[in-house]
Order: sequence, then structure tokens, then C-alpha cells
Amino acid sequence: MHYDFVPISERKPLKWPNGKRLAIILTTNFEYWDAVRESPKMFYPGGPSIVGGDLPGNVYDNPNYTWREYGQRIGVWRMFDVFDAEGVPSSCTVNAKMMLERPQVIHAALERKWELIAHNYVQTDLLTDNMFDEAAEREVIRSTLKVYEDFCGFKSKGWLSSSLRSTLNTVDILAEEGVLFTCDLLNDDQPYMVRTRSGKPMVSVSYTSEVNDFTVFMRQGNTVNGGIDVFKEQFDWLYAESAASGRFMNIGLHPHVIGQPFRIRALRDFIRYAKQFDDVWFATREEIASWYANNHASHVATGKQ
Repeated sequence: MHYDFVPISERKPLKWPNGKRLAIILTTNFEYWDAVRESPKMFYPGGPSIVGGDLPGNVYDNPNYTWREYGQRIGVWRMFDVFDAEGVPSSCTVNAKMMLERPQVIHAALERKWELIAHNYVQTDLLTDNMFDEAAEREVIRSTLKVYEDFCGFKSKGWLSSSLRSTLNTVDILAEEGVLFTCDLLNDDQPYMVRTRSGKPMVSVSYTSEVNDFTVFMRQGNTVNGGIDVFKEQFDWLYAESAASGRFMNIGLHPHVIGQPFRIRALRDFIRYAKQFDDVWFATREEIASWYANNHASHVATGKQ
């Protein structure tokens, strides 16, 4: 993997299709966690916990497991209701075990023709566990992509690593496995091309750890109104900048966090706010990546991709 350092001051204006200025990506993460593992090693939960204190992998952590499962049983359906009522799509990430263990959620997204992006095999495993074993990392990626294709009937065009913990080999492996875009690189408000050792195209369409319900509500402790303020502040500044060159804005959403009754209004009210702007594009990452792969030369000069 290699990408050139091209600051935004050295790029040409980015012009989205159909005169749009700001692309909005509402990312809903469909994630499954194992209740226990065979190993007595400390169990990495794959996200913040609601009750502190780490337990060994072979000890069941009831409050944290069932809190996360609330998102699968209740929270995600509340989110579906909001998206349906407001008439906007979500770009969804999904790990392989979520497809195997909670298929009703994935079928609901497929029925809505929403985007699904491969998101590791299970939330509690990290690609960085295989930092020094590329063959093992490739097997995790291949196994994930196979479950995805078997379940959906088509191949995943994108990838988000669990907890964003990718390795220096991940992008190269993904390109060789036929994936078009990665969400792991958190360093931009615009897409860009990543060079791969195979020469196959790879587009970065960044996820975010900042405008993310984990960060906004759990780490920063915002109320629902405080969360709305964060989302709107991000939107307003990017929208102003997009008058000169297009931007995208991503919000990372987790059903067990934003899907709580006392937080869901933040999602609904932000969508209603953004819908007031005719030149905002509620986009999928695949739409952005496919378009950019064909049009990046008009944005970043050859040799600076």
C-alpha cells in the first residue's frame, strides 16, 4: 500500500455528479460479538463497553454482551424506522458472523437495497492479530468475503476493518481479492486513490472516529441535543467548504448506541436538517468509489494519486 501526501491545497476542485456539493454517508454498523472465546487471554470487545473491567475470553460478560445485543434486537429496527420515514438510505457495514447469526437484520437491509460493506469476520478479532502473518490475514479476509457472497449473492466492493485495525498488507490483499474501496484510512474529507502492489485500483473513502456515536455520546458524554449540535456543526463547515470543492461527511452509527430511545432523535433531526439542502447527496460508498475511480485524474494530477 502506498498513497502520496497531497494536501487539499494542491488538489483541483472536486466536482460531484449532478451538481452536488456535499455527499453524506450515514454508516450503520451491523456487528456481531462472540459471547465467549476458548482462550483465557483478555477479551478484546471490539468497541467501548457499557460496564468497565476486562474479563478473560472464556468468561461470559453478561452486561456488555446483552447491551450490544440490544442493538440487534431493538435498536437497529428503530433506526430502520427513522431511515424509512425520512426516505434516505444507510451505507451498512456487516461482519460475517452477523450474517450467520443475525440474518434478519441483513435481509432487512437487502430488502431496502441498501449498501453492505464487508466488516471483518467477527467484531472481536482484529486483522492486526496477523500483522506478521500475511497468509493468515488473507484467510480472514477471504473467509469474510465468501460468507458475504454466499449470503448476498454478489461480491462486496468495500471493506472496513474491525475497530479500523488494518495492517500494512490489508489494502494490497483487498485489491487482489477484487475489493474496490477501503474505509480504514481516516485522513481525508475527499476520496483518493491508493496504490497497490498488484496495480489494481483502490479508492479510500474514509470512515470516521470523530463524528461517531461512540465518540460523541459515550466518550464525550453529549446529550441528544449536544449530539445534534456536533452533527450539524460538522455539516455546516463542510457544506461551506464544498462551495469551492466537493466534500463528504460520514457519521458512524451503532444500533446499541444511537438506537437507544433517548438518542435516536439525534439521527432523525440531523437527517431532517440535511434534507433541506438540494445540493446534498445521500450517497453510498460504492457510488463515490466507482465514480472517483473513473474521474480522479480531474481532481489530483497524474503522479499524485
